[in-house]
Amino acid sequence: MGLPCKTADETERKMIVKITVETNITAPIEEVWRVYTTPEDIKQWNAAADDWHTTAASVDLREGGKFSSRMEAKDGSMGFDFAGTYTKIIEPKLIEYAFGDRHAQVEFTPEQTGVKVRVTFDSESTHSIEQQRQGWQSILNNFARHVQANRKS
Repeated sequence: MGLPCKTADETERKMIVKITVETNITAPIEEVWRVYTTPEDIKQWNAAADDWHTTAASVDLREGGKFSSRMEAKDGSMGFDFAGTYTKIIEPKLIEYAFGDRHAQVEFTPEQTGVKVRVTFDSESTHSIEQQRQGWQSILNNFARHVQANRKS
């Protein structure tokens, strides 16, 4: 008996893939780092779509420290906690964390015109790779807009 064949999409959903999204922000690295790691700021930018928001956020920014963001649809129809544990912190350059059985890395790289923020994360099996990439990129784009809109002069 032969084994059942899997479509490319089914195979993609079973394997963990590293997905990377990035943005460039015209601001000092210390400011970019602060806005990325401050709960009050996180509540302002942490959403992939306009009909979602983050209602609560907590950050214990140290190796072994916990973080959590409560993400909810604005109409109250659904929500979830995005939570995990920081595994490596190098201020203001690198944040690594585990969430469930997945991992992510956030790199802050100074450039001539500001800071490149690159997020690399393990895929999950519920959504397509492209849906995950788009969702995380949308959140990162919101982050960049928030930093730019709230620049301290």
